[in-house]
Amino acid sequence: MGQRKKQHWRAGNMLYPLPAVMVSCGREGEKPNIITVAWVGTVCSDPAMVSISVRPNRYSYDIIRETGEFVINLTTKELARATDYCGVRSGRDVDKFAEMHLTPGKAERLQYAPTIEESPVNIECRVTEVKELGTHHMFLAEVLGVTVDKAYLNENGRFELNSTGLLAYSHGTYFTLGEEVGTFGYSVRRKKPVKQGEKIRARGQRKGRNKEQKTGKGRDRS
Repeated sequence: MGQRKKQHWRAGNMLYPLPAVMVSCGREGEKPNIITVAWVGTVCSDPAMVSISVRPNRYSYDIIRETGEFVINLTTKELARATDYCGVRSGRDVDKFAEMHLTPGKAERLQYAPTIEESPVNIECRVTEVKELGTHHMFLAEVLGVTVDKAYLNENGRFELNSTGLLAYSHGTYFTLGEEVGTFGYSVRRKKPVKQGEKIRARGQRKGRNKEQKTGKGRDRS
């Protein structure tokens, strides 16, 4: 592939693309809120755990810290405007559910944090630890349950996540998923062996094509 000319920059965050998710939270006696988070990730599979990083001055920070719960709601192309809005407007000033015409749903395993009904996937989380890192504090959380939209279940009952039009965030811009280039493990997957009968048919087809080429049959005579 050859050596490329590169430029070295000072330390900074350049890990893109990222999922752009809407995190919903709430506490007793107050309207629920939504904060858009791109610094979100899986940290463990067993037990299922995730993390979100939030600035302490954000309105949702105190809510999540006090209640110890939140819901990660995956976003789609149809939710792009709401996703952006919930990242630039503060819950101190507006009711984001009302402004974006979103529907708060009842979480199965949480007491205060609602789900967003318009989201295809709702991940209910309980905070297990808060790491105060610097500009952002990381909430480590255990996944208590996941709710999916039945509209994306195929005839076999399998959830077609990649058919939902998932939203991603990269360097200030929102994108939807594009071209499929492979599936997990495809680089080392062995090709399926060709059965003997298929080999014989393939040889017969090649011989037939060669015969046509020699006799001139099958050529375009227009």
